[in-house]
Amino acid sequence: MFTGITTHIGFIKKINRNKIAEYIIETDMPLTNVKIGSSIMCSGICLTVIKKYKQAFSVNISEETLKVTCARDWHKGVKLNLERSLKIGDELGGHIVTGHVDGISKVLKRIKLNNSLLFSFSIPSNLKKFICKKGSVSLDGISLTVNDVKTKFFNINIIPHTKNVTTLGNLKKNDTVNIEVDILSRYIDKNINS
Repeated sequence: MFTGITTHIGFIKKINRNKIAEYIIETDMPLTNVKIGSSIMCSGICLTVIKKYKQAFSVNISEETLKVTCARDWHKGVKLNLERSLKIGDELGGHIVTGHVDGISKVLKRIKLNNSLLFSFSIPSNLKKFICKKGSVSLDGISLTVNDVKTKFFNINIIPHTKNVTTLGNLKKNDTVNIEVDILSRYIDKNINS
């Protein structure tokens, strides 16, 4: 489990394309207490550390994950939002994020406002019922509040801090992000409709 609060930015230093792709991610995140088998959320995807280096770690990405996430477009130099898994007693500053991506959303619009950036993101048709005004959503691993929902898109406003400490500030029209809906909405829907 994660909170959706990015703590560090990493970047893909190298990709080894063997039977299963190995991604080496360089970061200034302290890795002393990271163990082999630890989970780190990388731009919304919960990935398992398989190797550790001084300022980097490696992960494998399965075919399924490549099929349903933006990881299929990752290449050397791509920046990633990073967050270590939640420990009991940690502050839950965002919302509960699992790192199990539900789909891919596209930036439809980016508008600079006085004190924030307004983004419009496409809604994958199978996720529309889970996105509601003032509800939570995770985009590339970042916990965000939905400002408004329309038929085919939803709006997010990000403050300068979020713009500066995550990869969201670099997004432009037609870029894609990993989307994970609020786990509570998913379970409420399951209970209502079963």
